[in-house]
Amino acid sequence: MHTLWKGSISFGLVNVPVKMHAATESQEFKFNYLHKACNRRIRSIKKCPTCDMEVETADLVKGYEYEKDRYVVLSEDDLAALEQPMSRSIDILDFINLSEIDPIYYQKSYYLSPEETAMKAYRLLCQAMEESGKVALARVTMRSKQHLACLRVFEESLVMETMHYPKEIRHMDVVWDRVVPTETELTMARQLIDNLARPFEPEKYRDELHEQMVQLIESKVAGETYQVEAPVKGGKVVDLMEALRASIALTENPIDKPKSSLTPRKRTTRREKEA
Repeated sequence: MHTLWKGSISFGLVNVPVKMHAATESQEFKFNYLHKACNRRIRSIKKCPTCDMEVETADLVKGYEYEKDRYVVLSEDDLAALEQPMSRSIDILDFINLSEIDPIYYQKSYYLSPEETAMKAYRLLCQAMEESGKVALARVTMRSKQHLACLRVFEESLVMETMHYPKEIRHMDVVWDRVVPTETELTMARQLIDNLARPFEPEKYRDELHEQMVQLIESKVAGETYQVEAPVKGGKVVDLMEALRASIALTENPIDKPKSSLTPRKRTTRREKEA
């Protein structure tokens, strides 16, 4: 596993040397723009609309738009003065309950593995955190940015989640108290939730759109035709109670997880199509 960063976890006077590795990877498809006439990749051009000319990278500066179409220019020296050196320490600030952190704060996950000389200290920290039921809030600097982070035990190892600061969280300006559900509606809604409640089994959830994209691309490469059935749209339901009753009826005796409406049709090769 590729090492992104080396440093140590620091709490009190204890330091645990660790290595950081990416815990997740993107499965998104990256597409390039091609010229339709020849299927060749196009080139991105930086052009100044005022001077009507192509601009080289050396002629670019960084500017911040403080008013509409008005910018303040920041030089590389200005930015360098604010940069913090790459931190080699994950400084634990507090230990708190995991349930106190809303998932909206999380950004990205990283695994922390111990250096060979820190196996015992690493295991001690893992076990102590697990038995206490606490997670650690920490501060770390990466890529010239100071991050708030959460350290927790995952699969008997430490994982670090970088977090948003409170000022980065947008809040919804919506007034909800104008509409009050009836007690009957609440009872039925709770029953529906209970009917759909299951233990969390992450392996049963699949990115069906990603799988279909793989099949679509493979079909294109092989010169085959690939079609996807259109998702079945539900009927228009006006009455909330009617919708709740119908939903409860569907979930009273679930046998298996409902199949996706995006089940792909059988591929048709060019040869079969021409025949």
